[in-house]
Order: sequence, then C-alpha cells, then structure tokens
Amino acid sequence: MQITSPLFQHGQPIPLKHTCYGPNINPPLEFHDIPAHAQSLTLIFEDVDGAWVHWLVFNIPPTATACRQDALPLGSTEGIANGGTFGYEGPCMKYFHGTHRYRFTLYALDTLLPLPPHSDRDAVEAAMRGHVIAQAELTGLAEGDGSALVA
Repeated sequence: MQITSPLFQHGQPIPLKHTCYGPNINPPLEFHDIPAHAQSLTLIFEDVDGAWVHWLVFNIPPTATACRQDALPLGSTEGIANGGTFGYEGPCMKYFHGTHRYRFTLYALDTLLPLPPHSDRDAVEAAMRGHVIAQAELTGLAEGDGSALVA
C-alpha cells in the first residue's frame, strides 16, 4: 500500500498553500494498492516533532483512490484534531524554530470503526487495535522561523 501526493515527494517541503500561511487546505493525496479485503481506511496527519495531530479521518471507503484538495472521499468521517477542531490544520511554522516533519499515515483496516465524529486520536487508535492490515506513510517538511514566539 502507498500514499503519495502530486504536489510533493516524501521528505520534501509541503507547499505553503497547505499551511497556515496559505488557504490552509489539505494537499491532494493518492492511495495505491489498497488490500482487497480492507473494509475501511484511516488517515492521521501529525507533526512528528511537535506531537500534534493536524488531521484525523476515519471510515474512508476502501474503494477511495484519493483525497482531493479540500475534499474528503464520500462517506468518510473527520475526527477531532489536537486543536479541538474538525478538519485539516496545516503546518504553522510561525510557532516553532527549525524543520519539522509532518507525516500522513494511511491505515487499511479489516473493519469499519464504530465511532462518533467527535472521536479523537486515542479513541480511533484504540478502535483500530488488532484491525490494521496494512499501512503507508508520506512525510513532508516545514521550516519554522519562530516569529510568533518573539515578544
């Protein structure tokens, strides 16, 4: 299984359009080689270096081949990100110094998750336990300047 984006390669910068400096919309993502027996997909977008969930989507239909820019596959459920909000929260480099890694992880599951939309990462990961049949990662970078940290 693979997850890719036509806008950036693994280990390369995420375009500013998909950060808080632009419209802050999710980049288009493409899903490849989903296992035939998958019942659903889960997508977690997180700042690996800042321990922050920026986007959480579960019960994505296993027939989905992509997540379009600023649009979810029909039938998907957005959970709550760390900011206490639904929807995509792009990297916001004004809050940190140095380079942060942002990882999109796609999980193929052998079940649908019986969770309400207001579920957070802990609830989603607990429900996924024992049901992951494949996973794939795409990591993008963002460079922080720390400008919001200066008084």
